[in-house]
Amino acid sequence: MFERKAGSPKVVHEVIRLQGDEELGRPLPSLLFSGFAAGVAISASILAEAFLHSRLPDAPWAKLVWSLGYSVGFVIVIMGNLQLFTENTVTAVLPLATHPTKRNLARLLRLWAAVFIANMAGTLLVAVLVAYQIIVDAEHLHAALVISRPILGHDGATTFLMGMPAGFLVAAIAWILPNARGSEFWVIVLMTYVIALGGFSHVVAGSGEAWLLWLAHETTFYDATCGLILPSLLGNIVGGTGLFALLAHGQVRGEIQPEG
Repeated sequence: MFERKAGSPKVVHEVIRLQGDEELGRPLPSLLFSGFAAGVAISASILAEAFLHSRLPDAPWAKLVWSLGYSVGFVIVIMGNLQLFTENTVTAVLPLATHPTKRNLARLLRLWAAVFIANMAGTLLVAVLVAYQIIVDAEHLHAALVISRPILGHDGATTFLMGMPAGFLVAAIAWILPNARGSEFWVIVLMTYVIALGGFSHVVAGSGEAWLLWLAHETTFYDATCGLILPSLLGNIVGGTGLFALLAHGQVRGEIQPEG
């Protein structure tokens, strides 16, 4: 019975804080390579959705099926311990929230910048390979564009607001995993499936769609970056850091022994 008991919030907080502290101390090349790999891997989500979409009829229930493909990239990235920006909105923030020093702030900004840039480079590479039909055929390219187009109907403010739940849910994955105990796969699939069904804006997965629409000349570079990617980024930070991370830290703040 004792082994099956979930860890307390204080224990989970400490586990994630230590993970975050380790990530903050990683060499810059390691962060860049891992972040780039994560950007490439997360693009499997839109590919899996496109493959499923192309085999399903045009029916109201079809989205319930092809949205399952959205979870594929997240499973690869999270279970593969690759650097995904939105995971870092909680994991790497807890060391700063616990010990708010200039050094921890500098380390967090360094991590965020490196991982975000590398993630974007990875999704852009795959978008190029898809747009020019190097790794897909015309049918699957068409399906990927159909899946991506709904984001064009959102203005910057809407994209920002839709980014907040996505940031919150991905941060929740990082918080739940220490207690998952063999159910990690299902935790990731469930949370990311909700993101897909809700049409929420995840900056890394969504950047693949934005790049693809730009390369297909369905939007401009400015709109792809400043109208889609940037608002998603800010929404994910607010949802993952401003809401989840600070609330998760706040519930155990009074139980944490001060440093020193």
